[in-house]
Amino acid sequence: MKAILKLIVVALIANATWHVGSTLMSYSKFKDSVYVAAMQKATRENDLRQKIVELASTYDMPVTRDMVKIRSEEHHTIVQASFTQPISVLPGFEYPWPFRMTVDAYVLNPVKLNDSAKPE
Repeated sequence: MKAILKLIVVALIANATWHVGSTLMSYSKFKDSVYVAAMQKATRENDLRQKIVELASTYDMPVTRDMVKIRSEEHHTIVQASFTQPISVLPGFEYPWPFRMTVDAYVLNPVKLNDSAKPE
């Protein structure tokens, strides 16, 4: 009987670890993708906001346009978002896990070649 209880406890811990770990991994990939999107200088604020919402959908993060704050400085784009993702830590019980993302991306200037530098 003790062995069965121990197995049940181990299974519950493994289940919670799997769900929390997979959600944190998705969040990390989402944050990295937002960083890459924010580095593109040609992106306008509304386009970037829409791209972030699309990335959130790709990584199953509940982010809407209203949750995304974008601030542009001289060579930086700062993106902030706060949201809550429910994570199933136990069967039948979801914990509302808060996420607060701040991305400070240095804006890359694309290199432009002169017409004379094009290969013929």
